[in-house]
Amino acid sequence: AGTVNPLLLFDEIDKLAYDVHGDPAAAMLEVLDSAQNNSFTDHFLELPYDLSQCLLMTTANDADRIPGPLRDRMELIEVPSYLFDEKMEIARRHLLPRQMEKNGLKRTNLRVDDRCLMRLIEGYTREAGVRQLERVLGSVCRKAACEVVEGRQRVQLSLARITEWLGPVKYRQEPAAAEERIGAVTGLAWTPVGGETLEIEVSAMPGKGHLQLTGQLGDVMQESARAALTYVRAHAAALGVEPDCFDKIDVHIHVPEGAVPKDGPSAGIAMMTALASALSGVPVRAGLAMTGEITLRGHVLPIGGLREKLLAAVRAGITTVLLPGKNRDSLHDVPQQVLDALRITFVNEARDVLEHALAQSPVQDGGAVLPDGEAGHAAVCH
Repeated sequence: AGTVNPLLLFDEIDKLAYDVHGDPAAAMLEVLDSAQNNSFTDHFLELPYDLSQCLLMTTANDADRIPGPLRDRMELIEVPSYLFDEKMEIARRHLLPRQMEKNGLKRTNLRVDDRCLMRLIEGYTREAGVRQLERVLGSVCRKAACEVVEGRQRVQLSLARITEWLGPVKYRQEPAAAEERIGAVTGLAWTPVGGETLEIEVSAMPGKGHLQLTGQLGDVMQESARAALTYVRAHAAALGVEPDCFDKIDVHIHVPEGAVPKDGPSAGIAMMTALASALSGVPVRAGLAMTGEITLRGHVLPIGGLREKLLAAVRAGITTVLLPGKNRDSLHDVPQQVLDALRITFVNEARDVLEHALAQSPVQDGGAVLPDGEAGHAAVCH
């Protein structure tokens, strides 16, 4: 570098591998620890070097996968995912021109309109950044270059041509439910590639009081499901469900896309609402999504990843979102255009959730009083 104080960037430090040949995190610990890096010794050169004057930076896709001792010595800077409009502009101004030049195309050889660009972003990429989008645009440019070589001087990209060149869409955004449903709720989830909607389904059937969980749920999410069921059992009378009904039924909670592992506590209020709906027979309002952790006493606790979750709600056509009241201050990170597209309701207790989520759930005296509740649970319990 020619200087004693360069900028050293370690890319994707969360991908460190561990095997019998050694632990790279131990070496990185010496580099990143300001108390040790003034005499860092490389094992290959066997020469000490002073790294204390270097500006050290690392990148990671998932901060939770960075080894704890390393993470404790870092100042974390969250870089939010791109908005859809931002991806469109980046693709127009930078990615597409770069790929056209790289593949020997002139500006007049390939025309890509906004409709096709939207299809490429929504149907062939699922990411927080634009790396995969650039690869997809590169594939399109290579296909177009082949046609130019064969004699066609101008190629107009169309939806049919996208399918012909890239195959059927790889990712489909399921739209929000247009009708009220019993025992089905839309939750919101955070992933390293952005936010996602999470469908939660509950079915009750004659049985012996067993709870079955499917959909590759992690330990924390399973505990959240059990806490939600316990809350519903404790407030069965307020929901119009006979308390002894639970010994006569089995409850099955399923989260679709079973091949995808899922974990975390933020689906607690969604599971609780789905259980209350399935057991009482009262449908959940259409166009509604929610996220929040629930306690046995019915308190709604705050969650993380709020920006990405609300972006996912907008993409899915959700109109109303229930959020924990303690997340009110977290909205400053959410773009105004996202807030304008949603009606956000803050809830602090489980009864507030049921009041806003169920189609017939007025809350009176601390409990949800559901009209025709006896008819709702009669189909399940008898």
